[in-house]
Amino acid sequence: MSLSHTVGLLTHPDREWESIRNDSESIGKLYLGHVLLLALIPAVAGFYGTTQVGWQIGDGQVIRLTSSSALQLCMLFYAAMLAGIYIIGRFIDFFAATYEVKNDKPRGVILAAYTATPVFLLGIIAAYPNIWVNMVVGLAAIAYSVYLLYEGLPILMKIPEDRGFMFASSVLTVGLVMFVGLLAISVVVWSMGVGPVYTS
Repeated sequence: MSLSHTVGLLTHPDREWESIRNDSESIGKLYLGHVLLLALIPAVAGFYGTTQVGWQIGDGQVIRLTSSSALQLCMLFYAAMLAGIYIIGRFIDFFAATYEVKNDKPRGVILAAYTATPVFLLGIIAAYPNIWVNMVVGLAAIAYSVYLLYEGLPILMKIPEDRGFMFASSVLTVGLVMFVGLLAISVVVWSMGVGPVYTS
């Protein structure tokens, strides 16, 4: 059922969130049928873009990564996406009691996974690593993911929209803090020798 929700989230998100709420989908099935597959899109596109296409700063030469370096970085990025979805989902479940969510089962990871769908899909643009194109497409993907969060949280959690707005804002704040934390971890990892290696 997981991938069948993807088109619906892009075309009629309110009805699709209702459908997702009515599904009895485990986290394992969600990962197997949705997250593991879609998270491959930006990882594989990034590998292709950095090794085959390359990028250019100004009028300088085209810069590419070695295959082994790109593979290592893309695998770390893929693992970070999988872990990030789960961690944010658990934060959502933790916050649920504060916002008086009365659900028979935790739905945080489900919300996090489906909210990230536009980011996964538009990650295909990483195959063409132009900074401006990637920035515009990335901002569009993030904006739609934020829209899905605010639209879907009250529906999935069965709470009023005003409480859902505050809940979604808390989730967004956690996501931003995690993003900053990921940047800090990247700097540490690079300093340990796992940084990019360029072709000569």
